[in-house]
Amino acid sequence: MDDVKIGEILLPGDKDEQERQESRVRRRFWPALKRAMRQVPFARDLVASYYCALDPHTPARARGILLAALAYFVLPLDGIPDFFALVGFSDDVAVLTAAFAAIRGHVRDDHYAAADRALADEPDMQPFG
Repeated sequence: MDDVKIGEILLPGDKDEQERQESRVRRRFWPALKRAMRQVPFARDLVASYYCALDPHTPARARGILLAALAYFVLPLDGIPDFFALVGFSDDVAVLTAAFAAIRGHVRDDHYAAADRALADEPDMQPFG
């Protein structure tokens, strides 16, 4: 997956687009994570990013980038379908890694604490806060 394509995926979008993506991410994040848990090497960062994206205190641009990346992650069909073992999530990993780099510093310790709680227990799918 080339940088131009990832850059297009990670456009933060306007308020309406962010709301659509947030709705999609809220509905599909936990089931997608459960399917990917063995293949995504950074589940803790992924869940912390989920909470960061839902945190109303996260700046709009960072929220938009994260929501775009998370929406790509939860899409049932993407560049490389996720049902292909080992390589299926490689495009998701590339997009998420680029998003993490772009918003570095916005995922706070409290987002990681929420992620740790969610990964230790069955996630309650409640918004951060």
